[in-house]
Amino acid sequence: MIKTKFEDIIDVSKIGRTDVPVLSGELFRMAESEDINQKGEETLLLAIDMQNSFMEKGSLGVPGSHGDVERLCRFIYSNTDRISDIMLSLDAHDPMQIFHPIWWKDDSGNVPKPFTVITANDMKSGKWNSVVSFEDSLNYVENLERLGKKQLTIWPYHCIKGTIGQSLECMFSNLIYFFSTARRIFITTVLKGEDPFSEMYGIFKPEYSKIGFVNVKLLKSIEKYQKIFIAGEASSHCVLESVKQITEFYGEDNRITSRVHILTDCMSPIPGFESGTELEFLALAEKYGIRLVKSTDAF
Repeated sequence: MIKTKFEDIIDVSKIGRTDVPVLSGELFRMAESEDINQKGEETLLLAIDMQNSFMEKGSLGVPGSHGDVERLCRFIYSNTDRISDIMLSLDAHDPMQIFHPIWWKDDSGNVPKPFTVITANDMKSGKWNSVVSFEDSLNYVENLERLGKKQLTIWPYHCIKGTIGQSLECMFSNLIYFFSTARRIFITTVLKGEDPFSEMYGIFKPEYSKIGFVNVKLLKSIEKYQKIFIAGEASSHCVLESVKQITEFYGEDNRITSRVHILTDCMSPIPGFESGTELEFLALAEKYGIRLVKSTDAF
């Protein structure tokens, strides 16, 4: 049983702040004093993009994200002896990427405002022109539409490599590395979204790739777990697409997909995508047997 109090690791009032110290020596000393043994079946927590840019005051803030962080931290704290491993995904972007404003300009030289949707017809008509390789950019947008993917959305600059925005949220970081030290286990970190010519919402493959890239090794690495818990930001994009990539890879054989547990109270959608996101998760649950659960009812 964990000896350290939750409040000694997490200050809920500081969730989402970027001006507070994290990972103090005292935190590690408390973690070192713990003696926590794994019990029960092998379980994985996949925490998707719990980064400062997606916190409520971040550059691409998701309403509700602070509450998601608190509930996910309490879930980990309450199940420190039941969670075998934690995998983190981190968006890692440059300013010059196809979904950022600077990639595009109109006939007056203006860049698009954040949340502008750019279609293939917009490009062909001259409404929007890419400043980097028109042909490759058009190929990407056309293939999104052909595959029925989300349309290309221009996002605010976010998760720029090496910035505070790309870093893990501070209190979540405290809990994750307390867990790692107390349990004497590694945290797996997966960077995504570095290809300038593609979006990458899900952690296993980009939205479209000329070479059809899929991180099969990463997908197969989850097979050994009896339960796979998934949470993060935003539920409408990076969480949803990650889950869809798992179900697409494993198909209707629910030997693996039925082990997937979505922590519904530890994720929130980007505004405007609420109802569609809920319907898509319900459809995935019906078809593939994934479980939609609250963090307090997961075990």
